[in-house]
Amino acid sequence: MALAACVATILETRHSLHADALISNRSSRRPARQSGSDGASAERWRRSLLACGILASVLYVAMTLFVGLWWEGYSIVSGVPSELSAIGAPTRQLWIWLGVVYAILMVGFGWIVWRSAPPNRALRVVGALLMTHTVFGQFWPPMHQRAVLAAGGGTLTDTLHLVWAAISGVFFMFIVGFGAAALGKRFRVYSIATMVIVLACGAVTGTYASQLQADLPTPWVGVWERISIAAFMAWIVVLATALLRAPHGAAAPDRRNTRGPRL
Repeated sequence: MALAACVATILETRHSLHADALISNRSSRRPARQSGSDGASAERWRRSLLACGILASVLYVAMTLFVGLWWEGYSIVSGVPSELSAIGAPTRQLWIWLGVVYAILMVGFGWIVWRSAPPNRALRVVGALLMTHTVFGQFWPPMHQRAVLAAGGGTLTDTLHLVWAAISGVFFMFIVGFGAAALGKRFRVYSIATMVIVLACGAVTGTYASQLQADLPTPWVGVWERISIAAFMAWIVVLATALLRAPHGAAAPDRRNTRGPRL
């Protein structure tokens, strides 16, 4: 009888240990499943916010091309985009509201670039600069219309408008410069080409400053400035696309492979 009692005790103990193991195994699977769900959700958010960079760029280029349709007599060939938000311009309010949408999209893009960039420090700087530049642009002082400037009606806001333009140019140089160092050789070459196009078109646009202030004809000034804007927006689209195509975390520099995410 003592032997039978011992065998029963052993069997009961084995059954208890097996049950405890099953409970422990089930409980250990729950965090793993939860972690996988959280990771998928985070990846969806990352990709959605990266897509905001593409949407923002397309929206801004469309603004420069089509908002002028609401202003009879305005020409995208001979008029600069800044005139669309000028004091007294019939398109000012439309430009401002669309600009707010653009800013929300671009800040979201800049934030996710900054948030998901570590340990890629250059890319992290790009994200911070994009957010700062976008917020800075929302406070851009408007210019007066050409007729007002020609009549001597320019004020401090016109001077500050030029100051904002110069500072935005510096932002552009730093954004593209750090971006060139972030994603490998091919993107670096493309970034340098973008800088050359933007600076060249900006220099040509600057030669029309005196004609614009005197309300004289400015043929093609709108084309040159829009090429400059489109080149920078295209750079944003390529950056966003490269990050979308790369797995999360693949943007980090790899000393064994300096090519970065494929474009």
